[in-house]
Amino acid sequence: MRRTTLTAGVTLAVVAATTTVTLAAPQASATIAAKPVTAAAPLAALAAPDISITNVQAHLTQFNSIATSNGGNRRAGSAGYTASVAYVKGKLQAAGYTVTEQNCTSCTYPGSNLIAEWPQGPADQVVMFGAHLDGVAAGPGINDNGSGSASLLENALVLASQNPSMTKRVRFAWWNGEEQGLQGSKHYVNSLSTTQRGYIKGYYNFDMVGSPNGGYFINRITSTTAAPLKAYWDSFGLQPEENTEGAGRSDDYSFNNAGIPTSGYAAGASYTKTSAQASKWGGTAGAAYDGCYHRACDTTSNINTTILNRSADGIAYAIWQLAVGTGTPTNDFSVSVSPTSGSVARGAATTATVSTATTSGSAQTVSLSASGAPSGVTVSFSPSSVTSGGTSTMTVSASSTATTGTFTLTVTGTGSVTRTATYSLTVTGTGGCAGGQVVGNSSFESGTAPWTASSGVITNSASQPARTGSYKAWLNGYGTSRTDTLSQSLTVPAGCATYTLAFYLHIDSAETTSTTAYDKLTVQLGTTTLATYSNLNRASGYQLRTFNAAAYAGQTVTLKFTGVEDASLQTSFVIDDVTLQAS
Repeated sequence: MRRTTLTAGVTLAVVAATTTVTLAAPQASATIAAKPVTAAAPLAALAAPDISITNVQAHLTQFNSIATSNGGNRRAGSAGYTASVAYVKGKLQAAGYTVTEQNCTSCTYPGSNLIAEWPQGPADQVVMFGAHLDGVAAGPGINDNGSGSASLLENALVLASQNPSMTKRVRFAWWNGEEQGLQGSKHYVNSLSTTQRGYIKGYYNFDMVGSPNGGYFINRITSTTAAPLKAYWDSFGLQPEENTEGAGRSDDYSFNNAGIPTSGYAAGASYTKTSAQASKWGGTAGAAYDGCYHRACDTTSNINTTILNRSADGIAYAIWQLAVGTGTPTNDFSVSVSPTSGSVARGAATTATVSTATTSGSAQTVSLSASGAPSGVTVSFSPSSVTSGGTSTMTVSASSTATTGTFTLTVTGTGSVTRTATYSLTVTGTGGCAGGQVVGNSSFESGTAPWTASSGVITNSASQPARTGSYKAWLNGYGTSRTDTLSQSLTVPAGCATYTLAFYLHIDSAETTSTTAYDKLTVQLGTTTLATYSNLNRASGYQLRTFNAAAYAGQTVTLKFTGVEDASLQTSFVIDDVTLQAS
């Protein structure tokens, strides 16, 4: 939470249905003994999951380790913050979230807001849950605000693993630059159109939710927006209070100022716990809620696990009350082909990648087939069936007597439902060279397939702009020991006169040497190393690199980029517009 106090905005409300629940007993604190409370009368059945405090603490341990490895802090603009973003992003992408890094160019320390959306529920009905991911330079920032960030991350992972039916769209956010004046969240809100702001029916903020001598505070506690948060804590008889200390000091303020209803949990910062609060919540009267606020001692030892556990579970309760339906989602999937068109000569073959994705419910087996091929053309798939979310290579082969012309192939995926995609095929009668460009998703604009890449390599981060479009492949650039890879299997047609592999490469480096190659990028085609670049090759803008690939005609080979970075001073290898043209 930022230190400077602002004037609180006008309290706003959003209609949120509140239902009653039966709550599991909370776990005990590892820091201070919680004051025994008298539970409210049992409420009716709870649908929301119990969030594992052990898993939340594991995320806090990772944040603490990241700080230790990066100068002792996770301040915005630092290597510690960048590594924190990478950690959270990797977990979310693996869970199936649509994840976007939004570069806050107006922040004192430019860096990424991380936005993750669960791709179910109506896109114009959004409930949003956020926490700032940055800390201060003085320490690792585990309560402020690893506690809110970790609680949201584990809630996001549990939502993905349970994959319930959704009545609203859930969006999570981890903010840059909160400690410099709520800069990341302001940048995000300002980037939204009026229509996009109207889609957000409530924003919930979680800043310092595990304070060691903390209390139970709710932003705008009497608002309808706060109702599910308050209902959960009320069920323990906790008697939560208004978060007066946090008014105008955290990222909910950015949303509130834009007319978006807000609430959230907090456990307190530097204010002093009163005798009345100690009487009902436990802890020490006359002492700060967090004696390590903005200090080096804000480590994993600076957490009240009872409060943290109740906060994490309360978030889950709010998500389930606001956005989760009562039914079971129907299993469904999508099918796409990349590229969407191709050419093949008589006696030759060409390939494309068929990608599937689970769009609702659980993953399922999808059998692949094709129709619409002309006489003399066969279509095969390897593998012939995939689990939704997987890919297959489609091979189109033309005999020496195949019918020439342009035809539409229909690629069909059959599971519990049937989904299709189309591929435009041109069959030529010239024979020999099939020709064309054989690298799939060459500009990285169509997700990751058919590329295989290290986490975070294919990105639309504005920190290193793409040459064309929004996406590119960004290997390394962390300033720590790291190996990144990017690869794709290519089928090179036979019988062509020329074969040119080309890509655009931008090398940006903080290394100061003019003689030593500390960080290297190796380019391989098949078993051959085509080139090795290093920090010594840095240059402004993208440089075109070309190679003769004639030696691979008629073969299926792997194109691979491997970036290796040493322990300090970053070097970024940024690649875009990769092609292998046969003609």
